[in-house]
Amino acid sequence: MTSENDILFERRGAAGLVTLNRPRALNALTHGMVVAMKAKLDEWAEDSAIACVVVCGAGERAFCAGGDIRAVRESGLAGTSYALDFWHDEYILDAAIKHYPKPYVALIHGVCMGGGIGVSAHGRFRVADETALFAMPETGIGFFPDVGGSYLLSRRGYLGMYMALTGARLKTPDALFVQLATDFVPAGLTGAILEDLSAGRPVAETIASRAEDAGAAPLAALREDIERCFSLECVEAILEALDATGTGWARETAAVIRTKSPTSLKLAFRELREGKRLPFDDCMRMEYRMASRILSGHDFYEGVRAVLIDKDNAPSWKPYALGGVSEEAIAAYFAPLGDRELRL
Repeated sequence: MTSENDILFERRGAAGLVTLNRPRALNALTHGMVVAMKAKLDEWAEDSAIACVVVCGAGERAFCAGGDIRAVRESGLAGTSYALDFWHDEYILDAAIKHYPKPYVALIHGVCMGGGIGVSAHGRFRVADETALFAMPETGIGFFPDVGGSYLLSRRGYLGMYMALTGARLKTPDALFVQLATDFVPAGLTGAILEDLSAGRPVAETIASRAEDAGAAPLAALREDIERCFSLECVEAILEALDATGTGWARETAAVIRTKSPTSLKLAFRELREGKRLPFDDCMRMEYRMASRILSGHDFYEGVRAVLIDKDNAPSWKPYALGGVSEEAIAAYFAPLGDRELRL
């Protein structure tokens, strides 16, 4: 259930400030939060006194850890409308952020995953501090990188495919390298950014004046191996290439991929291939088709159980191997929904 205090809105001078306010839940998004945020963004878009929008997360641990997946799972099991209502309105919010007419600034600290990517990475300015940790970990819970992941990750080349299949967690230098973040500003200086934006100072200049060098990105040293392995024509070929590479990184990466849902791996692979040729809004429509079909399957419920509920981290995937997932089964997730399509 959503409380009116789960998301806070404040006019602070020339800035409209959004605070995701569920720190005990790592600011995970509920349906009520995404609906309220979309309504407020619409209001501020028409308000000449608001020059920019700033989004942050309450507490020290997270900007936003994603959607409230427990509630989505419960809805799917009970056959209620909450799950589809949540995804429907979350994706509409993500599209609104992508197309927002005013500067949109995400001040990112701590965990930023899944739905947190959706409410940050589609905005023009993604300012990360030294504590930020980015990931799209959905293949580990029987889902797929949504909230525009098909658009974002497909445009990061083979680094995006690597992120989608492994759920790799990226610290700020790597997030800058793959362009999920635009700027590194130390935590002690982000308050000054908000003060300057509230005073009506230009957004780009304000952020640039506080931005610093985040240091070398570990992924940069692995780019050649990632491109060679993750450019191949199917998930099985990617795993074969990793096995043949023989380095410690390759062995660890292959082992991680083999723990993920085989269905989710093949969904994510096709999703990024499809997303690369689609404009943003069509990517969101595709993802809504996929999410609608997830609820009829097995792995999402099992993955959330294993990772978030029982926390045994021992999901029993069905099918349990990549060879058991047919191309026909995957294609069904992408079929049009008719009059139930996402309308943006």
